Amino acid sequence: MLTVKNCVSFAVAGVLAASMFVVTGGEAVARPKYKTAINEQYPDLAKKQGTDGSLTCAVCHTTQDNAKKKHRNNYGLALAGKLEKKNETDMEKIKEALKKVEGEKSKTEGKTFGDLITAGELPGTDEVAE
Repeated sequence: MLTVKNCVSFAVAGVLAASMFVVTGGEAVARPKYKTAINEQYPDLAKKQGTDGSLTCAVCHTTQDNAKKKHRNNYGLALAGKLEKKNETDMEKIKEALKKVEGEKSKTEGKTFGDLITAGELPGTDEVAE
């Protein structure tokens, strides 16, 4: 039987369900293992270019869309091409991909991504590459 009490209970349950979706249903698809691998692989770059000694998502993503972190810069796009799957979780495979991408040409004339990293410069530009 449909009573006022039942209607209120359904309404409260609906509001709670909707609020849980809003709180947990964001677009964030963080890849913390990528950041960890980059910081471990390039500690000197992290010390020089990082925040508190740690590199941020801006190594692979453009800062132009800070809220979404959806678009990759040229380094991030090259790195993604070296990974076997979209959300790689195997740390060794991530580090292997980082090594492979070092030899690719960067947007800086005559320099590879590895040359820039060795020089203590961030390898990617701030331009959206996708």
